[in-house]
Amino acid sequence: MPLPNRYLTSMLLRREGDLFLFDCGEGTQVSLRKLNLRWKKISVILISHTHADHVTGLPGILMLSSQVDRSEPLYIIGPPKIKDFVELTRSVLDMYINYDIVVKEVSKGGIVFSGEGYRIRSFPLTHSKPCFGYTLEEDQRPGEFNPERAKELLVPKGPLWSKLQGGNDVALEDGTTVSPEMVLGPPRSGRKISFVTDTLFTQDIAAHVSGSDLLICEGMFHQDLEQSAREKKHLTALQAAAIAESAGGVGKLGLIHYSPRYTDRDLKLLLNEARSLFPDSFLTKDGQVIPVTCKVDQHTADR
Repeated sequence: MPLPNRYLTSMLLRREGDLFLFDCGEGTQVSLRKLNLRWKKISVILISHTHADHVTGLPGILMLSSQVDRSEPLYIIGPPKIKDFVELTRSVLDMYINYDIVVKEVSKGGIVFSGEGYRIRSFPLTHSKPCFGYTLEEDQRPGEFNPERAKELLVPKGPLWSKLQGGNDVALEDGTTVSPEMVLGPPRSGRKISFVTDTLFTQDIAAHVSGSDLLICEGMFHQDLEQSAREKKHLTALQAAAIAESAGGVGKLGLIHYSPRYTDRDLKLLLNEARSLFPDSFLTKDGQVIPVTCKVDQHTADR
């Protein structure tokens, strides 16, 4: 349930000017207002499942987006019945919508959306109704540019260097062709962000979130209530840490979706439990901004 100082589940991901909203619980619109974000730039809303605490903020967002000029469609992606929810809500509330809404229902894991330089994948979770986790993963970045090597090859500094960095061959005045691989190091990984909530603990989740720079994951209960978590098909904070630890390559684990039984002071119990297994764990909170920087390659870090 929403609390006076804790709204329901939602995560906004900003990448290269695009905004992606993961779940849209009650209070999401208030959080967006407080952050003063350009919410009209939200291009995709991804819903994990159709329990009320993850979708009740959606009607307000749809109506809010009608208050500005919008030429781009809004994509809503989620499990079966998300289309019914959107259409019935629009009908009952007689919404004025001045932009295109494209709803895509997900029935199995796989790529559900992609754009220039990235793709979003869904993967099934185990809850009391169809539920999905999501990852946004960027394409590989070009290798690090070696200016000394470019000088050795007599490539003049300037536009030709930019072309090589962009992955294009360049022709020199003497007719020599220099290709990017001659001046670039090995390709570097892009960023990966994963979102997991409302699920029974299963071993296969780790494989989907492996290599995440940031994993936002449900940590609803303390391990003392593991039996209750299993019955309700939710995760404990320790189980969230176990997923991050066994996945490999996870940079940080942010806990989310806490039981309302825990006050803000009590949440430290969940954090300590997660850190006992995965030290790079933290508690997420409303309005928190988490920068996700590109991975630093080891050969670069060693210099």
